[in-house]
Amino acid sequence: MPLLKLAGPRPSNLGVHDGRLAECPRAPKCVSSQATTRRHAIAPLPLRGTVQASMQRLVDLLLEWPEAELITEQPGYLHAEFTTALLGFVDDVEFLPIPDEGVVHVRSCSRLGYSDLGTNRSRIESIRDAYLNTD
Repeated sequence: MPLLKLAGPRPSNLGVHDGRLAECPRAPKCVSSQATTRRHAIAPLPLRGTVQASMQRLVDLLLEWPEAELITEQPGYLHAEFTTALLGFVDDVEFLPIPDEGVVHVRSCSRLGYSDLGTNRSRIESIRDAYLNTD
């Protein structure tokens, strides 16, 4: 349980809009595989088998992650909130599979503050590692 709860309100722009995840804000507190700026860009995850199998793999990983809470699980979209242990900052993490591209697009964004000091990029890379190295 965090000492403080610095969650901020859940953003209203989460989810899929015209087949895309929300753009990252200008601040360096977000990464997205659909970003067009170098500061925010990160590689998508490859599909592993079917869309359903890939998304189930991600659900299983998120349910095991101590800081994660699965908020939305829909066919073709996942949203989880990650809460930091000490101060209770909340980051929104989203997954959007695009079968025609053979990828799962990702977005991870801090709700509060200006910079995340690389936390979102590091988190996505940790998720990528677990996703690619589990059966």
